[in-house]
Amino acid sequence: MLFSVLLSLSWVADVVVALVLTHITIASVTIFLHRHQAHRALDLGPVASHFFRFWLWMTTGMVTQQWAAIHRKHHAKCETPEDPHSPQVLGLSRVLWGGVLLYVKESRNAETMTRYGHGTPDDWLERHVYAAHERLGVTAMALIDMALFGVVPGLLIWLVQMVWIPFWAAGVINGVGHFWGYRNFNCKDASTNIFPWGILIGGEELHNNHHTYATSAKLSNRWYEFDIGWMYIRILEMLGQARVKSVAPQARFDQGKGECDLETLQAIIRNRYDVMARYTRELATTCSLEMHRVSDSLKVPSFSRREASAMIDRWLHHPDHELQGTDRQTLDQVMAVSTPVGTVVRMRRELEQLWTRTNANAEQLLEQLRDWCQRAEASGIQELMRFSRILRAYA
Repeated sequence: MLFSVLLSLSWVADVVVALVLTHITIASVTIFLHRHQAHRALDLGPVASHFFRFWLWMTTGMVTQQWAAIHRKHHAKCETPEDPHSPQVLGLSRVLWGGVLLYVKESRNAETMTRYGHGTPDDWLERHVYAAHERLGVTAMALIDMALFGVVPGLLIWLVQMVWIPFWAAGVINGVGHFWGYRNFNCKDASTNIFPWGILIGGEELHNNHHTYATSAKLSNRWYEFDIGWMYIRILEMLGQARVKSVAPQARFDQGKGECDLETLQAIIRNRYDVMARYTRELATTCSLEMHRVSDSLKVPSFSRREASAMIDRWLHHPDHELQGTDRQTLDQVMAVSTPVGTVVRMRRELEQLWTRTNANAEQLLEQLRDWCQRAEASGIQELMRFSRILRAYA
Protein backbone atom coordinates (compact mmCIF):
# COMPACT_ATOMS: atom_id res chain seq x y z
CA MET A 1 0.00 0.00 0.00
CA LEU A 2 2.77 2.43 1.00
CA PHE A 3 4.81 1.64 -2.11
CA SER A 4 1.83 2.16 -4.40
CA VAL A 5 1.14 5.56 -2.85
CA LEU A 6 4.78 6.62 -3.13
CA LEU A 7 5.04 5.43 -6.73
CA SER A 8 1.93 7.43 -7.69
CA LEU A 9 3.29 10.74 -6.41
CA SER A 10 3.12 13.58 -8.94
CA TRP A 11 6.23 15.44 -10.04
CA VAL A 12 5.34 18.27 -7.64
CA ALA A 13 5.38 15.82 -4.77
CA ASP A 14 8.70 14.44 -6.04
CA VAL A 15 10.16 17.95 -5.88
CA VAL A 16 8.87 18.39 -2.33
CA VAL A 17 10.37 15.04 -1.31
CA ALA A 18 13.72 16.01 -2.82
CA LEU A 19 13.70 19.35 -0.98
CA VAL A 20 12.84 17.71 2.34
CA LEU A 21 15.55 15.06 1.96
CA THR A 22 18.20 17.59 0.95
CA HIS A 23 17.19 19.91 3.80
CA ILE A 24 17.78 17.09 6.27
CA THR A 25 21.23 16.70 4.73
CA ILE A 26 21.91 20.43 5.03
CA ALA A 27 20.83 20.34 8.68
CA SER A 28 23.12 17.37 9.28
CA VAL A 29 26.08 19.19 7.77
CA THR A 30 25.61 22.45 9.66
CA ILE A 31 24.70 20.91 13.03
CA PHE A 32 26.86 17.78 13.12
CA LEU A 33 29.84 18.34 10.83
CA HIS A 34 30.21 22.09 11.20
CA ARG A 35 29.07 23.30 14.61
CA HIS A 36 29.55 20.05 16.56
CA GLN A 37 32.56 18.33 15.00
CA ALA A 38 34.66 21.09 13.41
CA HIS A 39 34.16 23.81 16.05
CA ARG A 40 32.91 22.00 19.17
CA ALA A 41 30.29 24.70 19.68
CA LEU A 42 27.84 22.13 21.05
CA ASP A 43 27.68 18.57 22.26
CA LEU A 44 25.20 16.12 20.74
CA GLY A 45 23.49 13.18 22.39
CA PRO A 46 24.09 9.66 21.02
CA VAL A 47 20.76 9.42 19.16
CA ALA A 48 21.20 12.70 17.28
CA SER A 49 24.90 12.11 16.66
CA HIS A 50 24.44 8.62 15.21
CA PHE A 51 21.49 9.71 13.09
CA PHE A 52 23.48 12.55 11.52
CA ARG A 53 26.48 10.31 10.86
CA PHE A 54 24.31 7.64 9.26
CA TRP A 55 22.33 10.13 7.17
CA LEU A 56 25.46 11.87 5.88
CA TRP A 57 26.99 8.51 4.95
CA MET A 58 23.86 7.67 2.99
CA THR A 59 23.45 11.05 1.28
CA THR A 60 26.98 12.42 0.79
CA GLY A 61 29.58 9.73 1.46
CA MET A 62 31.67 12.34 3.28
CA VAL A 63 34.03 11.17 6.02
CA THR A 64 33.69 13.14 9.25
CA GLN A 65 37.43 13.47 9.86
CA GLN A 66 38.05 14.74 6.34
CA TRP A 67 35.30 17.36 6.48
CA ALA A 68 36.32 18.64 9.93
CA ALA A 69 40.01 18.74 9.05
CA ILE A 70 39.53 20.63 5.79
CA HIS A 71 37.21 23.14 7.42
CA ARG A 72 39.57 23.73 10.36
CA LYS A 73 42.44 24.29 7.94
CA HIS A 74 40.25 26.75 6.03
CA HIS A 75 39.86 28.83 9.21
CA ALA A 76 43.52 28.56 10.15
CA LYS A 77 44.80 29.55 6.68
CA CYS A 78 41.88 31.63 5.43
CA GLU A 79 42.48 33.69 2.27
CA THR A 80 46.07 32.49 1.93
CA PRO A 81 47.56 30.12 -0.68
CA GLU A 82 47.23 27.32 1.91
CA ASP A 83 43.46 27.83 2.21
CA PRO A 84 41.86 24.77 0.53
CA HIS A 85 39.13 26.83 -1.14
CA SER A 86 39.56 30.61 -1.04
CA PRO A 87 37.91 32.50 -3.95
CA GLN A 88 40.17 35.43 -3.07
CA VAL A 89 43.14 33.25 -4.08
CA LEU A 90 41.68 30.78 -6.59
CA GLY A 91 38.94 32.91 -8.10
CA LEU A 92 35.18 32.77 -7.53
CA SER A 93 34.38 30.65 -10.58
CA ARG A 94 36.79 27.87 -9.65
CA VAL A 95 35.46 27.58 -6.09
CA LEU A 96 31.78 28.00 -7.00
CA TRP A 97 31.74 25.37 -9.75
CA GLY A 98 34.69 23.22 -8.72
CA GLY A 99 34.50 23.38 -4.94
CA VAL A 100 33.90 19.64 -4.63
CA LEU A 101 37.10 18.93 -6.60
CA LEU A 102 39.06 21.17 -4.26
CA TYR A 103 37.55 19.29 -1.32
CA VAL A 104 38.51 15.89 -2.77
CA LYS A 105 42.04 17.11 -3.50
CA GLU A 106 42.53 18.34 0.09
CA SER A 107 40.99 15.19 1.56
CA ARG A 108 43.96 13.26 0.12
CA ASN A 109 46.45 15.49 1.95
CA ALA A 110 47.66 13.28 4.82
CA GLU A 111 49.28 16.22 6.62
CA THR A 112 45.94 18.06 6.75
CA MET A 113 44.21 15.01 8.18
CA THR A 114 46.89 14.51 10.83
CA ARG A 115 47.16 18.13 11.89
CA TYR A 116 43.49 19.17 11.78
CA GLY A 117 41.48 15.95 11.98
CA HIS A 118 41.82 15.26 15.70
CA GLY A 119 38.87 14.53 17.97
CA THR A 120 36.51 13.16 15.32
CA PRO A 121 34.68 9.80 15.71
CA ASP A 122 36.99 6.77 15.72
CA ASP A 123 34.69 3.94 16.81
CA TRP A 124 34.02 0.60 15.12
CA LEU A 125 31.29 2.03 12.87
CA GLU A 126 33.52 4.84 11.64
CA ARG A 127 36.51 2.60 10.96
CA HIS A 128 34.69 -0.38 9.43
CA VAL A 129 31.62 1.17 7.78
CA TYR A 130 31.46 4.94 7.31
CA ALA A 131 35.11 5.68 6.47
CA ALA A 132 35.91 2.25 5.01
CA HIS A 133 32.95 2.12 2.60
CA GLU A 134 32.20 5.71 1.57
CA ARG A 135 30.36 4.72 -1.63
CA LEU A 136 28.26 1.99 -0.10
CA GLY A 137 25.95 4.46 1.65
CA VAL A 138 25.18 6.59 -1.42
CA THR A 139 24.67 3.44 -3.50
CA ALA A 140 22.18 2.15 -0.94
CA MET A 141 20.45 5.56 -1.02
CA ALA A 142 20.05 5.31 -4.80
CA LEU A 143 18.46 1.87 -4.53
CA ILE A 144 16.13 3.03 -1.75
CA ASP A 145 15.04 6.12 -3.72
CA MET A 146 14.29 4.06 -6.82
CA ALA A 147 12.43 1.45 -4.80
CA LEU A 148 10.26 4.03 -3.05
CA PHE A 149 9.58 6.51 -5.86
CA GLY A 150 10.10 4.56 -9.07
CA VAL A 151 13.22 4.13 -11.17
CA VAL A 152 13.25 7.46 -13.02
CA PRO A 153 11.82 9.75 -10.27
CA GLY A 154 13.92 7.96 -7.65
CA LEU A 155 17.08 8.35 -9.72
CA LEU A 156 16.37 12.05 -10.25
CA ILE A 157 15.75 12.57 -6.52
CA TRP A 158 19.01 10.77 -5.78
CA LEU A 159 20.93 12.93 -8.26
CA VAL A 160 19.58 16.07 -6.59
CA GLN A 161 20.72 14.69 -3.25
CA MET A 162 24.19 14.01 -4.65
CA VAL A 163 24.75 17.51 -6.08
CA TRP A 164 23.09 19.46 -3.25
CA ILE A 165 26.03 19.60 -0.82
CA PRO A 166 28.77 19.89 -3.47
CA PHE A 167 27.00 22.93 -4.95
CA TRP A 168 25.54 24.72 -1.92
CA ALA A 169 28.25 23.97 0.64
CA ALA A 170 31.46 23.42 -1.33
CA GLY A 171 30.47 25.96 -3.99
CA VAL A 172 28.16 28.68 -2.71
CA ILE A 173 29.25 28.93 0.93
CA ASN A 174 32.97 28.54 0.26
CA GLY A 175 32.80 30.70 -2.86
CA VAL A 176 30.09 33.35 -2.68
CA GLY A 177 30.41 33.42 1.12
CA HIS A 178 33.91 34.87 0.71
CA PHE A 179 33.18 37.12 -2.22
CA TRP A 180 29.76 38.79 -2.20
CA GLY A 181 27.29 39.89 0.48
CA TYR A 182 27.16 42.12 3.53
CA ARG A 183 29.45 42.16 6.57
CA ASN A 184 28.39 42.78 10.14
CA PHE A 185 31.96 42.49 11.39
CA ASN A 186 35.40 43.27 10.03
CA CYS A 187 37.07 39.96 10.81
CA LYS A 188 40.47 39.26 9.28
CA ASP A 189 39.19 37.41 6.20
CA ALA A 190 36.81 38.27 3.36
CA SER A 191 33.81 36.31 4.65
CA THR A 192 30.34 37.74 4.00
CA ASN A 193 26.77 37.10 5.00
CA ILE A 194 25.11 36.05 1.74
CA PHE A 195 21.56 36.59 2.98
CA PRO A 196 20.14 37.54 6.41
CA TRP A 197 17.68 34.63 6.55
CA GLY A 198 19.58 31.35 6.78
CA ILE A 199 17.00 28.79 5.68
CA LEU A 200 18.02 27.20 2.38
CA ILE A 201 21.56 26.36 3.55
CA GLY A 202 20.67 25.79 7.20
CA GLY A 203 21.96 29.13 8.51
CA GLU A 204 25.34 28.89 6.76
CA GLU A 205 24.28 31.92 4.73
CA LEU A 206 25.46 33.98 7.74
CA HIS A 207 29.09 33.25 6.98
CA ASN A 208 30.64 36.52 8.15
CA ASN A 209 29.00 36.07 11.54
CA HIS A 210 30.46 32.57 11.71
CA HIS A 211 34.00 33.58 10.81
CA THR A 212 33.88 36.34 13.39
CA TYR A 213 32.70 34.01 16.16
CA ALA A 214 33.76 30.59 14.88
CA THR A 215 32.93 28.68 18.05
CA SER A 216 29.38 30.02 18.33
CA ALA A 217 26.58 27.48 17.94
CA LYS A 218 24.29 30.30 16.79
CA LEU A 219 25.10 31.96 13.46
CA SER A 220 22.56 34.79 13.49
CA ASN A 221 23.64 38.00 15.24
CA ARG A 222 21.39 40.91 14.27
CA TRP A 223 17.71 41.13 15.20
CA TYR A 224 16.65 40.72 11.56
CA GLU A 225 18.75 37.60 10.93
CA PHE A 226 17.38 34.08 11.19
CA ASP A 227 19.38 30.87 11.55
CA ILE A 228 17.19 27.80 11.07
CA GLY A 229 20.04 25.55 12.20
CA TRP A 230 19.93 27.28 15.59
CA MET A 231 16.20 26.59 15.78
CA TYR A 232 16.86 22.88 15.25
CA ILE A 233 19.59 22.94 17.92
CA ARG A 234 17.17 24.44 20.43
CA ILE A 235 14.66 21.70 19.61
CA LEU A 236 17.37 19.08 20.14
CA GLU A 237 18.17 20.78 23.47
CA MET A 238 14.55 20.39 24.57
CA LEU A 239 14.73 16.71 23.61
CA GLY A 240 17.90 16.24 25.63
CA GLN A 241 20.01 15.58 22.53
CA ALA A 242 22.11 18.77 22.45
CA ARG A 243 24.03 20.99 24.88
CA VAL A 244 25.22 24.38 23.65
CA LYS A 245 28.75 25.22 24.80
CA SER A 246 29.31 28.63 23.23
CA VAL A 247 27.43 31.45 21.50
CA ALA A 248 28.62 34.80 20.18
CA PRO A 249 28.63 37.62 22.75
CA GLN A 250 25.79 40.12 22.58
CA ALA A 251 26.67 43.70 23.47
CA ARG A 252 24.85 45.00 26.54
CA PHE A 253 24.78 48.57 27.81
CA ASP A 254 24.32 50.33 31.13
CA GLN A 255 23.30 53.87 30.19
CA GLY A 256 23.68 55.05 33.77
CA LYS A 257 27.37 54.20 33.85
CA GLY A 258 29.49 57.33 34.00
CA GLU A 259 33.00 55.93 34.45
CA CYS A 260 34.99 53.15 32.79
CA ASP A 261 36.00 50.28 35.06
CA LEU A 262 37.48 46.81 34.58
CA GLU A 263 34.06 45.43 33.67
CA THR A 264 33.80 48.04 30.92
CA LEU A 265 37.23 47.07 29.62
CA GLN A 266 36.37 43.37 29.61
CA ALA A 267 33.08 44.03 27.82
CA ILE A 268 34.80 46.14 25.15
CA ILE A 269 37.48 43.51 24.49
CA ARG A 270 34.90 40.72 24.38
CA ASN A 271 32.71 42.72 21.99
CA ARG A 272 35.59 44.24 20.01
CA TYR A 273 34.04 43.46 16.61
CA ASP A 274 30.83 45.17 17.68
CA VAL A 275 32.85 48.14 19.01
CA MET A 276 34.65 48.63 15.70
CA ALA A 277 31.45 48.22 13.68
CA ARG A 278 29.78 50.93 15.80
CA TYR A 279 32.83 53.17 15.52
CA THR A 280 32.68 52.95 11.74
CA ARG A 281 28.95 53.71 11.66
CA GLU A 282 29.32 56.68 14.00
CA LEU A 283 32.42 58.25 12.45
CA ALA A 284 31.89 57.54 8.73
CA THR A 285 29.76 60.68 8.36
CA THR A 286 32.50 62.89 9.86
CA CYS A 287 35.06 61.51 7.42
CA SER A 288 32.68 61.79 4.47
CA LEU A 289 31.90 65.45 5.13
CA GLU A 290 35.57 66.26 5.62
CA MET A 291 36.58 64.39 2.48
CA HIS A 292 34.04 66.38 0.49
CA ARG A 293 35.27 69.64 2.05
CA VAL A 294 38.92 69.07 1.11
CA SER A 295 38.30 67.26 -2.19
CA ASP A 296 39.61 70.18 -4.30
CA SER A 297 43.03 69.96 -2.64
CA LEU A 298 43.49 66.24 -3.23
CA LYS A 299 45.93 65.11 -5.92
CA VAL A 300 43.93 62.02 -6.77
CA PRO A 301 40.98 61.47 -9.15
CA SER A 302 37.59 62.49 -7.78
CA PHE A 303 35.37 59.75 -6.35
CA SER A 304 31.68 59.13 -6.59
CA ARG A 305 29.76 59.19 -3.30
CA ARG A 306 29.63 55.39 -3.31
CA GLU A 307 33.36 55.04 -3.98
CA ALA A 308 34.20 57.55 -1.27
CA SER A 309 31.95 55.75 1.23
CA ALA A 310 33.61 52.40 0.48
CA MET A 311 37.07 53.94 0.87
CA ILE A 312 36.18 55.54 4.21
CA ASP A 313 34.83 52.21 5.39
CA ARG A 314 38.20 50.64 4.60
CA TRP A 315 40.04 53.44 6.43
CA LEU A 316 38.05 52.81 9.57
CA HIS A 317 38.06 49.02 9.34
CA HIS A 318 41.58 48.11 8.29
CA PRO A 319 44.95 48.65 10.00
CA ASP A 320 47.38 50.96 8.21
CA HIS A 321 49.53 48.14 6.84
CA GLU A 322 46.52 46.64 5.04
CA LEU A 323 45.72 49.84 3.12
CA GLN A 324 47.18 49.92 -0.37
CA GLY A 325 47.38 52.09 -3.46
CA THR A 326 44.82 54.86 -3.75
CA ASP A 327 43.39 54.12 -0.28
CA ARG A 328 46.73 54.81 1.38
CA GLN A 329 47.55 57.81 -0.79
CA THR A 330 44.16 59.47 -0.36
CA LEU A 331 44.10 58.90 3.41
CA ASP A 332 47.54 60.48 3.81
CA GLN A 333 46.41 63.54 1.84
CA VAL A 334 43.13 63.95 3.68
CA MET A 335 44.79 63.56 7.10
CA ALA A 336 47.33 66.23 6.13
CA VAL A 337 44.64 68.87 5.51
CA SER A 338 41.81 67.70 7.79
CA THR A 339 42.31 67.66 11.55
CA PRO A 340 38.99 65.82 12.21
CA VAL A 341 39.87 62.93 9.86
CA GLY A 342 43.35 62.72 11.34
CA THR A 343 41.85 62.57 14.83
CA VAL A 344 39.26 59.95 13.89
CA VAL A 345 41.78 57.64 12.19
CA ARG A 346 44.45 57.98 14.90
CA MET A 347 41.95 57.34 17.67
CA ARG A 348 40.67 54.30 15.83
CA ARG A 349 44.22 52.91 15.87
CA GLU A 350 44.56 53.64 19.60
CA LEU A 351 41.21 52.02 20.37
CA GLU A 352 42.31 48.80 18.67
CA GLN A 353 45.33 48.65 20.99
CA LEU A 354 43.00 47.76 23.86
CA TRP A 355 42.89 44.18 22.52
CA THR A 356 46.12 44.01 20.50
CA ARG A 357 48.57 45.45 23.05
CA THR A 358 49.97 42.30 24.63
CA ASN A 359 52.59 43.87 26.89
CA ALA A 360 50.11 45.76 29.12
CA ASN A 361 48.18 44.54 32.15
CA ALA A 362 44.50 45.21 32.85
CA GLU A 363 45.13 48.32 34.95
CA GLN A 364 47.30 49.87 32.23
CA LEU A 365 44.69 49.12 29.57
CA LEU A 366 41.97 50.60 31.77
CA GLU A 367 43.98 53.80 32.17
CA GLN A 368 44.44 53.89 28.40
CA LEU A 369 40.68 53.49 27.91
CA ARG A 370 39.86 56.30 30.34
CA ASP A 371 42.39 58.60 28.65
CA TRP A 372 40.93 57.70 25.25
CA CYS A 373 37.42 58.64 26.37
CA GLN A 374 38.57 61.94 27.86
CA ARG A 375 40.36 62.96 24.67
CA ALA A 376 37.40 61.87 22.53
CA GLU A 377 35.04 64.04 24.56
CA ALA A 378 37.44 66.97 24.35
CA SER A 379 37.91 66.60 20.58
CA GLY A 380 34.98 68.82 19.60
CA ILE A 381 33.86 66.16 17.08
CA GLN A 382 30.23 65.48 17.96
CA GLU A 383 30.17 61.93 16.58
CA LEU A 384 33.36 61.03 18.46
CA MET A 385 31.97 62.50 21.68
CA ARG A 386 28.79 60.47 21.24
CA PHE A 387 30.76 57.29 20.62
CA SER A 388 32.78 57.86 23.78
CA ARG A 389 29.53 57.84 25.76
CA ILE A 390 28.53 54.59 24.03
CA LEU A 391 31.90 53.10 24.93
CA ARG A 392 31.50 53.96 28.61
CA ALA A 393 28.14 52.16 28.67
CA TYR A 394 29.42 48.73 27.57
CA ALA A 395 28.56 46.25 30.32
